[in-house]
Amino acid sequence: MLFALVVVVAGAVWMSQTHFGQGGLLFDARFKTVGGLGVGNPVVLRGVRVGRVEGIELAEDGWVITHLQLFPGFETELPEQPAVVAASASLFGEWQAGIIHLDDPIDDPNVRNALDEAAAIGDGAWPGATLPDIGELTAQAGRIAGDIASFSARIQTAFDDQAVADLQRSIRDFSQTADRINAFAGQQTEILGDVASDLQATSGAVSATARALRRTMARIDSATSNGRLDSIVGNAETISDDLRVATDRFRTFMKVLANQEGSIDRIFGNVDSVFTRLEQGEGTIGRLVSDSTLYVETRMAIAELRALVADIRANPRKYFHFSVF
Repeated sequence: MLFALVVVVAGAVWMSQTHFGQGGLLFDARFKTVGGLGVGNPVVLRGVRVGRVEGIELAEDGWVITHLQLFPGFETELPEQPAVVAASASLFGEWQAGIIHLDDPIDDPNVRNALDEAAAIGDGAWPGATLPDIGELTAQAGRIAGDIASFSARIQTAFDDQAVADLQRSIRDFSQTADRINAFAGQQTEILGDVASDLQATSGAVSATARALRRTMARIDSATSNGRLDSIVGNAETISDDLRVATDRFRTFMKVLANQEGSIDRIFGNVDSVFTRLEQGEGTIGRLVSDSTLYVETRMAIAELRALVADIRANPRKYFHFSVF
């Protein structure tokens, strides 16, 4: 039993990479807050344990100074501009201090701002920053979930049975209005086609008459002497008959327009009623158009959710890391 106990203790010490009886250099790191980092937590460099947190104390101007002791032999492996990032090492509340290069790319803007602010002090202490722990991420995810639930409840409240019925009725009104406008346009198109044909025929007749008149005026003297005056009078009567027919057809077109005036007024009246209800905020669609609160809250919730999902995708190891010791 004593041998088994010794083996277990030795194995635990070996797995925890504890160094007994070895000194090392002390370095200070400056933080705004150290989160769950405590004395005895490991200091790692590129995933390898190279030291431990020797002490933590408050400093002036709201800073926290952390004393880091490195094991002998690792001083030469440090980057040219070292910085420290405190983060949760596992889901069981264990923390560690990771040594990185100050110029390493960091996706989190809050961590980058904290490192730059600490580096601006310039007193020889390494700049430090702290990543949010699992509890803070869970709280933020809970707030996002609450916002999504509130948004879903609002959507469900807005689109009830009455709202759907109003929307269907509005669509039917628009459909009927479109059918009436289409029928009216078809009727007027046929009438305008007939009028255009009559005007084209009349134009041709007038053009032919003008040419005939020019020829007639050029030969007026010889025409009167040779008995062609009667022919000129006959042509003038023909032109007069054509103009009379064209005038009658134009009057018919104006009567048709007058008969359709009531239908046009009803169509535009229905359309004006629908848009008046929307403008006054009546019905579900009217309330959605006039109230911008739902739109603003929806955009805020979606923006937060996208930021969280993007961060989880870019840095999955920042949120999920398992260790036994």
